[in-house]
Amino acid sequence: RAGQTPGRRRGWARVSLTCPLPGVPKAVFAAAESRERFETRVTVLENGLRVASQNKFGQFCTVGILVNSGSRHEAKYLSGISHFLEKLAFSSTAQFGSKDEILLTLEKHGGICDCQASRDTIMYAVSADARGLDTVVNLLADVTLQPRLSDEEIEMTRMAIRFELEDLNMRPDPEPLLTEMIHAAAFRDNTVGLNRFCPVENTDKINRDVLHSYLSSYYTPDRMVLAGVGIEHEHLVECARKYLLGVEPVWGSGQGRAVDRSVAQYTGGIIKVEKDMSDVSLGPTPIPELTHIMIGLESCSFLEDDFIPFAVLNMMMGGGGSFSAGGPGKGMFTRLYLNVLNRHHWMYNATSYHHSYEDTGLLCIHASADPKQVREMVEIITREFILMAGAVGEVELERAKTQLKSMLMMNLESRPVIFEDVGRQVLATNTRKLPHELCALISQVKPTDIKRVVTKMLHKKPAVAALGDLTDLPTYEHIQAALSSKDGRLPRLYRLFR
Repeated sequence: RAGQTPGRRRGWARVSLTCPLPGVPKAVFAAAESRERFETRVTVLENGLRVASQNKFGQFCTVGILVNSGSRHEAKYLSGISHFLEKLAFSSTAQFGSKDEILLTLEKHGGICDCQASRDTIMYAVSADARGLDTVVNLLADVTLQPRLSDEEIEMTRMAIRFELEDLNMRPDPEPLLTEMIHAAAFRDNTVGLNRFCPVENTDKINRDVLHSYLSSYYTPDRMVLAGVGIEHEHLVECARKYLLGVEPVWGSGQGRAVDRSVAQYTGGIIKVEKDMSDVSLGPTPIPELTHIMIGLESCSFLEDDFIPFAVLNMMMGGGGSFSAGGPGKGMFTRLYLNVLNRHHWMYNATSYHHSYEDTGLLCIHASADPKQVREMVEIITREFILMAGAVGEVELERAKTQLKSMLMMNLESRPVIFEDVGRQVLATNTRKLPHELCALISQVKPTDIKRVVTKMLHKKPAVAALGDLTDLPTYEHIQAALSSKDGRLPRLYRLFR
């Protein structure tokens, strides 16, 4: 029968493919309008709390509370409160007697919890089975508004923070320390320049009263977002009404001190830490002694239109998380790889970073080399900053835009990353730009946009952070002069005796 056409086989009837087959259930096709179900929805409750959700296929959900509170708001308080609150998160509350009890409750729904404090946000998050949403929101409300903050827990936190600060100074990777230093230099004694880590001298001064005073000012419903990914919006709003509406916090409903609404003031400047880096890594193959330099200039806020050109510029220079030839991150075709690491074998590292906040931003380059070659290394970085304002090749720009889109889309495949993106955007703007909208904005960036934002950036004073053996470090005035020159060269030094 191989040669017969299907319609002519014995006992077969000719059936048109446009007619439904007898006895087969009617097919339900996906409609284009159903896409709206997977867009971010935001509801504002009567007390000012925002509830934001993004639907997503899967059995698990990530839900959390983001608070507009961080180290930048500690101007009127002791520095280090946010660091304390991060470490105290998910400890005993009004309902739960201990951290173990919280973990056991989450375990029933296959859940894990985490808290992260940054300069402008503190985030309490839980990933668990979506069927346990009621329990999760109840737990989050309790952890945020009803923490016990017992003397024993505060003492344990003091010990944990002291250990963390010691560890920070001993780590071979100085990047967290340099990031602190560059922020402190760029925004001296204000907002995002305030220390993110608790200073050692403040660990004994922070107690329950200090924490309650701070919480009463900043942990108010109008400064919070309950964000969820992988759940129905109506269900999340219902849970928010049940557990977060009309709840009396443990510190009382009386208004605390006035909320600090200072706008970041960029100052520029230098912070130097002379440090012996020769014994950072002991062992059979010790890391060579290096001096680390970070030079930064003010960029812009993530609410401005220029944020996208700056993100493309950062990618073009060599910013991003991973190092690979074709993938996202600092690839082998970025400027810092081609012009710096490829040509100067003695440089151990050259990476670009872009930090952006609601009212300001900082674009910086971190480099490390042998202490004897610090001067040359600084000149190479200043030259790269000047070259940013020069010609931008069409191919390198397209590659940077494609890498940025690729990194954005790959990161947003992860549920916790979507959760953080939803929460942060709604906290700052009450809405969320979707990935395809961001990709469209990235595609529109032209070489003239890069040149415009760099020219504006180069008119600012630089911020410099230096760590290690700084014998040959050029003066701040010389670095400033190099960034104001046409070729980025440091002023020549004439020495009679070498």
